[in-house]
Amino acid sequence: MSSSRARKTYHHGDLRQALVQAGLELARAGGPEAVVLREATRRAGVAPNAAYRHFANREALFGAVRAAALGALARAIEQEMDAARGIEDAAQRSRALLAAVGRGYLGFAQAETGWFRSAFAWGAYDVEVAPDAAHTASMGLNPFELLGYALDAMRDAGVLAAERRPGAEFLAWSAVHGMALLMIDGPLRHAPPPMRQALALRLLDMVEKGL
Repeated sequence: MSSSRARKTYHHGDLRQALVQAGLELARAGGPEAVVLREATRRAGVAPNAAYRHFANREALFGAVRAAALGALARAIEQEMDAARGIEDAAQRSRALLAAVGRGYLGFAQAETGWFRSAFAWGAYDVEVAPDAAHTASMGLNPFELLGYALDAMRDAGVLAAERRPGAEFLAWSAVHGMALLMIDGPLRHAPPPMRQALALRLLDMVEKGL
């Protein structure tokens, strides 16, 4: 690699972000297993040793890629929530917000399967982690917190009884996450889109009524 190539790479932006972007491209195409430090450095146009200034190993790079994938999921959910936030009636608005979280989650899993798998790869997603710029969208909330926001709105509107609010996010999340896995890895992976959409709507209705 020539020195002019290296200078060009550093000139067009932050090397750390260039490596994360390269990792995101790898994850989008091949899921978490595709995120390899050497390939990310090749795509960023730098020598492998240059990456160690920012990431000690492959796991460190993947952590940043995973955070960015969670941020993309948060943005997808927020896009679905935008219309719901304009509903005047508080009860209807809160129900629409919860449904929007589910639609955003399921839609992202199917449209960005590599990122979705990376976001939840290798162990539980630590919901207690403080949100950062990579995890959040314009509301400053990560995906789990966006679900909590919708559930809080339901409680405040009297749709969800206050005594049933604690832990409700885990019930809703488990149902929707399970459906997402059925759609990308399970028996619904070959189902026609209208069938998936119909099942998603029934699931979201079931989640709201079951809370």
